[in-house]
Amino acid sequence: MNFHQKWIIAEIGSVHDGSLGNAQKLIQAAAESGANCVKFQTHIAHAETLDDAPSPSYFSAEPRKQYFERTSFTLEQWRTLSETAKCEGIAFLSSPFSNEAVDLLEDVGVAAYKIPSGEVTNIPLLQRVAETGKPVLLSSGMSTWAEIARAAELFLGGGQLCVMQCTSIYPCPAELVGLNNLHEIRRRFPDVTLGYSDHTLGFAAGVAAVALGASVIEKHFTFSRLMYGSDAKNSMEPAEFKMFSSALLEAWAISSNPVDKDRLAVEKLADIKRIFQKSIVSSRALETGTILNQTHFDFKKPGDGIAPECLKDILGRRLRHNVNFDHKFSWDDFE
Repeated sequence: MNFHQKWIIAEIGSVHDGSLGNAQKLIQAAAESGANCVKFQTHIAHAETLDDAPSPSYFSAEPRKQYFERTSFTLEQWRTLSETAKCEGIAFLSSPFSNEAVDLLEDVGVAAYKIPSGEVTNIPLLQRVAETGKPVLLSSGMSTWAEIARAAELFLGGGQLCVMQCTSIYPCPAELVGLNNLHEIRRRFPDVTLGYSDHTLGFAAGVAAVALGASVIEKHFTFSRLMYGSDAKNSMEPAEFKMFSSALLEAWAISSNPVDKDRLAVEKLADIKRIFQKSIVSSRALETGTILNQTHFDFKKPGDGIAPECLKDILGRRLRHNVNFDHKFSWDDFE
């Protein structure tokens, strides 16, 4: 996974609800919707959570450990999903939540690792990921700058690192998106790639992140927000994601192509300037020898005569010949 490329990541997470078929179809739908990468979550329940671990407020329909056990995949199923992504021509990622999950994903062969924000302080896990030498996407959703710095230090000397602005609220309101932190990430970590993990329900935050320099955009993806699970109701459906992807690509095209205003005006807009700009014309019929003053002029389209900005160079000059009303002046009209 090369961070010099622009990445649109469809975060499938666990929205498949443990169905391999659903997971494969979600990969296909994500590819058709404009994603060039899919990301899952690799949960090995006994390795990452206690029996009595609480559930988040936005999903408490079943105990957390039970949910992870029920929706987990075997090694062969993970390999199937990786192959499905390969067949669809998109990258395959997953977030590990334990060292055992990293070992499993190494067997599967992921292109990179996404560090979920809840694991940023799990230094043993981060060290295990760093040992793989693969590119890393580091979420900052619930972290302080000190925590982000400690985590980033483990990866800066190895492969590529993308630090992703994120706010771990589902859904994230506009006033807490915090895209100002993209500038701060760039200031603190000048050598990293900028990314944004979008937990809003709309389009604006992702497009704005691109305008501020983000090269990686991640968005939760689902067949329908009516699906069961922890993420579905805060995810984007395929038709919306397709429009979102198009908007991101357009924003990247805009951001990646700076325009020289002077060159644009001369090379691309000369014809349109002639149509829309104005020329100096006579406000009435004038006789030979008239000494020209402000009352003798009007300013009318097209702009292929003397530009109004040159009026000061004409005032006080004498006409060489008679002119009619609405005569478009040229420099040959003056003595």
